[in-house]
Amino acid sequence: MITNRNGPVPPGWPDAVRPPDTTDWEQTASAWLLDLCPADFRGYGVLRRQPLGLAWLAYQHVGAQRQALARGLGRIRTDLSRDLPPAALDDMIEAVEHEQARLMAASRGVELIARALRGERYIPRL
Repeated sequence: MITNRNGPVPPGWPDAVRPPDTTDWEQTASAWLLDLCPADFRGYGVLRRQPLGLAWLAYQHVGAQRQALARGLGRIRTDLSRDLPPAALDDMIEAVEHEQARLMAASRGVELIARALRGERYIPRL
């Protein structure tokens, strides 16, 4: 069973977010979600007042980033092979692949938070 500070959470639950039904869990979820979005999103009061709306918007934003990186990875050698030395190009590819993995985990975290905001609760199975 995975635990996060005060209780069980599903696999993929973000470490920075307190479990549902604990003190300030929605505030920690909102802060984490805002960190996934452009800084300007912090200026929209509705996103602070409506965490489920923020989760939806964060999911859209992370999904767009994932799509952009997938397109970029398909073109990186063609676009940069003349301008970067081979070792640097390999490092660029590795960085993009790491970012893809981070964004995949972020997508999962956003989904789990959205479910929790809708009232779904994780029940560990033995």
